[in-house]
Parts: sequence; structure tokens; C-alpha cells
Amino acid sequence: MTSSTQRQSLRQQLRQQRRQLSLKQQQAHGKRLANNLRLNRYFSQVKDVAFYLAEDAEISTSAAIKAAWKSHKNVYLPVLSPYADELFFAPYRPTTSLKLNRFGIAEPAVAIRHCKRAHQLQLIFMPLVGFDIKGNRLGMGGGFYDRSLHFRQHQQSWRKPRLIGLAHECQKVAAIPVEHWDIPLDGIATEKTFYKIKSSCQKQSRFEET
Repeated sequence: MTSSTQRQSLRQQLRQQRRQLSLKQQQAHGKRLANNLRLNRYFSQVKDVAFYLAEDAEISTSAAIKAAWKSHKNVYLPVLSPYADELFFAPYRPTTSLKLNRFGIAEPAVAIRHCKRAHQLQLIFMPLVGFDIKGNRLGMGGGFYDRSLHFRQHQQSWRKPRLIGLAHECQKVAAIPVEHWDIPLDGIATEKTFYKIKSSCQKQSRFEET
């Protein structure tokens, strides 16, 4: 079985698994995630942070976004670039209007000139289908985040922005088949814990308080 076939099979399995979570479980996981993020120093120490709006039973970010607004952070959401299959990040406020992109996903109705590129942000919370504790991420397969973050492959020391995957704990697997274009995460936050990634080895920790 090729790596591509393995990834697609795993993607289907994990998407089905998270869809089996009840509405009550989904709501509880989103609230626990938000509570946990409040204690995370990566989140507490930044001003500009990108989230996503949950789709297809992804862990909800609604409570976390509200917490960010309450902390006077600048919140951004991904929008499809009109120039290429990459992402820009649009400012998102409680009054921001949303529109559906070509995939039927809601995104801020904001002119591209008011958006930021990934390298201009301090922290990006990323959706995922599956993850392992080495920081490998399995996405939906479109490659939008990987293309938008390709510059991270050339950073040797300080890596900006920080990349944190958000997921249900049930999306953790023993190992994600890796492709050369994959951009590793700096950490993964779930409703239960935070997995902090340090270079090639991973150290699991509780959420760090500032």
C-alpha cells in the first residue's frame, strides 16, 4: 500500500470517527479546549492569532475565539487566495460578515488587501483530520496550509508563526504517513491535553501557565 493510499484510508477512518461524536460531546470538547488554551503560554503571549471555523465535526473553536476576543487579541480566519491555491488570513470580529467560498466553507467577506499572509502572524491554530505525537498532521488533502506555510521548511531556528493543531483526542494515531511537503506542527491541543513538540522528539506536557 502506497503512502498516498494509507493517508486516504486513514483520513476516511478518522473523519468517520469524529462524526460519531454526539452533539453533547462536541460542545463539551469545544469548551474544554477553550479552557485549556487560556492556560497555554503560546496563546496567552500573542496578539495576532488565526483560528478556523469548524466543519465536518472538527473540534469547535467558537468558545476559544470568544476567549481570544475577550483577551483583546486580533483574530484571523483563513480565506482562499484569489491568485493561487494558498491561504490568506482575514481579520475576524464579532460583527464581520461571512460568505461561502468555492468549497462551501464560510470565510470573512473582507477585501484581500486587508488580509495577512501566514508569515505575518504569531500563532496559527490549524484544523486536522489526524495527528501523531511527533507533530505530524493529516489534513483534508487539499494542501492549502502546506503550500501557505512552505517557508517554514527553510527556517533553522526561530520558527514563526507557531503552528498548533486543534483536534479531538480520538484523532490521535500511532503514526501519520509523512510526505516531503508536510509542514510539522509545534504542538497539538485537544480537549484533554497539550502535546508540545520539540524538534524531532516529542514531550507531552500539561498546559503551561504563564
